[in-house]
Amino acid sequence: MDWKQLLLPTRQGEKTVQKGTIISNRSPFEADYDRIIFSYPFRQLQDKTQVFPLPEQDFVHNRLTHSLEVSSVGRTLGRHVGEQLIAKHKLKQVSPNDFATIVSAAALAHDVGNPPFGHSGEAAISAFFKEHPTGQWWQQQCNQAQWADLTRFEGNAQGFRLINQKSLGLTLTYATLGAFTKYPKPAHIEALPGRTSQKKFGYFQSEAPIFTQLAQALQLTPLSNGAYARYPLAFLVEAADDICYHIIDLEDGCTLGLLSLDETIELLKPIVGIRFDKVKLMKKQFLHEKLGTLRALAINELIQQVVQVFMQHEAKIAGGSFDQPLTDLIPANQALKAIKEVSVNHIYRAQVVVEKEVAGYEVLHGLLEVYVSALTGYVAGNPGLYHKMALRTLPQPVRKCINQKPYMAIRTLLDYLSGMTDRHALASYRKLKGMALPSW
Repeated sequence: MDWKQLLLPTRQGEKTVQKGTIISNRSPFEADYDRIIFSYPFRQLQDKTQVFPLPEQDFVHNRLTHSLEVSSVGRTLGRHVGEQLIAKHKLKQVSPNDFATIVSAAALAHDVGNPPFGHSGEAAISAFFKEHPTGQWWQQQCNQAQWADLTRFEGNAQGFRLINQKSLGLTLTYATLGAFTKYPKPAHIEALPGRTSQKKFGYFQSEAPIFTQLAQALQLTPLSNGAYARYPLAFLVEAADDICYHIIDLEDGCTLGLLSLDETIELLKPIVGIRFDKVKLMKKQFLHEKLGTLRALAINELIQQVVQVFMQHEAKIAGGSFDQPLTDLIPANQALKAIKEVSVNHIYRAQVVVEKEVAGYEVLHGLLEVYVSALTGYVAGNPGLYHKMALRTLPQPVRKCINQKPYMAIRTLLDYLSGMTDRHALASYRKLKGMALPSW
């Protein structure tokens, strides 16, 4: 892979790069960022679970605040790496800001495909097709690759589908799409051993032609049937996400009282290193001030370490042979592992989190039961009265799915259900199950 080709600002369907106009001199990558910010899927993240479903406290992060923070960290990573790559390879007609904006834009969009209730929602969709008789009926309507898409619902692939839908009008550059794609493979292809980027998948069969065009345009290294080596800047998007969820989920846990301040300090102190000053820290009056200081110091140190590791392995990264998280190789890796272990035991498995995850699973399962059953009736050619009534509750554009071929019909329905916010899903479930009546 060549950096000049990797930074290609061309968009899908374009043969030449669209330059800035008199009105706007934005780079194509800055236009990508702006388009994502104003998009409908991005706006929906404001009411989707990060760790704590349906939080009652304003200070707890949701998917929107998480994505903004990942984008901010990604921008800094991209700029620092860009400065060094430009100097090393004597790259012309690109600036550090181009690297920064590509990573920032991709990071901004990295969670747009997450269904309501986060990973619990993903599990509910996958399990419905694996285990529910109505879901299993669809296996006969799909080929093997399409069936793998349904039984292994993946937010990353759903995100790639969303940002490539013509109705949204995003039409992002190949460079931003490449940086977005954390797992450049389809669901039905077995993962190659030793490659982190293949532990999940990044696109559905409905977007396979788009991804093939992307891979060819960026000259990504092919690995197997439909699988490719990662686009290099995707490693920085992944690192930005890793940094934020380790540090900020810990901050939320402490704020909610799931961890004490002393425990949090002991976990972050090895990362902050010599810059840690407990006397100065304890002079701050409020908890959020103390946590904010620790967070800033820790993130700053992690950014520096990630940049160093990226540049150490840059040749292998650009060549497609490197394939592991950058945060696995930084000096602070053991400290991050300790944070993750504590977070799993005291935050992610906290009673309130688990209870809401179970409730979220039940909500999404209930919605699938109603709507997939209704769609099944139409595809099978024998819709009942309940099926007809249920489909009438869907928005008009979604109702048209009954006229599509089976795989695309179910994909369209899943677009709607996975795009719901947590509260929208809960409200719809209550209405459909007769627990609440709609208001005028």
